[in-house]
Amino acid sequence: MSVAASALDIEAQLPRPRHREGRSLTMAEALDLIPDGSRVYVAPLMAPPTTVLEAMAADADRWTALETTCDYLAEPLPTFANAGAPFRHLTVQASRALAPMAEADALGVVSACSSQLSGLYLPGGPLAVDVAIVQVSRPGPDGRFSLGVSGGTAAELVRAAPLVLAEVNPTMPYLRGVVECERSCFDGLIEVDPHPLVEFTTPPRSDATDRIGANVASQIADGAVIEYGIGAIPDASLAALGDHRDLGLHSGMLGDAVIDLVESGVMNGRGKTFDAGLLVAGMIVGTQRAAEWAAARDDVVLVASNYSHGATALARQDRFTAINSALQVALDGSIGAEVVGGRVVSGPGGQPDFAFAASAASDGVSIVALQATAARGTVSRVVPAIDSADRVTVPHYLADRVVTEHGVASVRGLGAEERAAALRAIADPDLVAG
Repeated sequence: MSVAASALDIEAQLPRPRHREGRSLTMAEALDLIPDGSRVYVAPLMAPPTTVLEAMAADADRWTALETTCDYLAEPLPTFANAGAPFRHLTVQASRALAPMAEADALGVVSACSSQLSGLYLPGGPLAVDVAIVQVSRPGPDGRFSLGVSGGTAAELVRAAPLVLAEVNPTMPYLRGVVECERSCFDGLIEVDPHPLVEFTTPPRSDATDRIGANVASQIADGAVIEYGIGAIPDASLAALGDHRDLGLHSGMLGDAVIDLVESGVMNGRGKTFDAGLLVAGMIVGTQRAAEWAAARDDVVLVASNYSHGATALARQDRFTAINSALQVALDGSIGAEVVGGRVVSGPGGQPDFAFAASAASDGVSIVALQATAARGTVSRVVPAIDSADRVTVPHYLADRVVTEHGVASVRGLGAEERAAALRAIADPDLVAG
């Protein structure tokens, strides 16, 4: 598969656009366009089209059946109040926000990593959507709109979905990259009152997360190109990088944890093989401050999912370094990050994509960091094997560095017995896995 020449090679990242009318619509006119029985993609994470979804929930009798879908949600969608009557939801990234749909038996779950999403949702895909609904900023000086914080799959679907609706939220900052859209990218635009974006805040750091972060930082070389995931441990890891030099960013997300590294000059992108000097991400995931900070910078470029998560784009970055967390790690190096005790709590997200890319990149490193115990220190997260009721998110043959507060296990190239010994050494000493 071909890959865009750079993050700024926008057309190479996106499907051929459909020409649309770009009409200004009332809310009622917009809802009239959504066919009964549709599968409706909604922008995820910080940017669900809240006002349109509230209107859909209030006027639910328009449809006998409608299925919303997206990847990660931090908050329930307004339509979840009508779970099963008529609304269902299909997710590729489980989260606590989906509990109302699960309880109503109105939730479908498909396990897919981030690099697969556009192929699933685009026309002809097994989960092809009929409608895409997104948020956009007010138009910029040149008349174009911006999807703001939502690059990745949302940017691809705006080009290709059969029907595309956008709510124009004055709160949405104008960002650059694949998120910039001509008016003709949309079938209809609905002006809405300003409303806040969904914010992601990191839980307070603990002694354990700070120790884990310091251990992660010890494994990152100067000039590394960083990818990091959502959560306290990846954030603590970035906070521990203050003494490093010439770091870069090529990640599925950019959030608050990046700001201090950039402002201090630590993350300047000078060592990147491609996109030198650019902060490249699929989307913004953080607070309003992070969104506005990113919008004010010319070096932040949002890209499509095939560029943020695609193996070809990632693996050509020398020293590509992935930092992700997990629920458990087995003694053979298998990583579980989705299911624990038979209960689905997350999805694979980009972790499999980034682990594979790190294994293929020159001097690449894949770091999986987790606290050694769960359940207030009574259960080891280093386990003899991933239980059959749970899922392996990253297979053992892609295991590289595993980090806990007790140290680092560098397992790439180790045989089974050596690998198990290295992992036991970073387990809780009172709960060493069998």
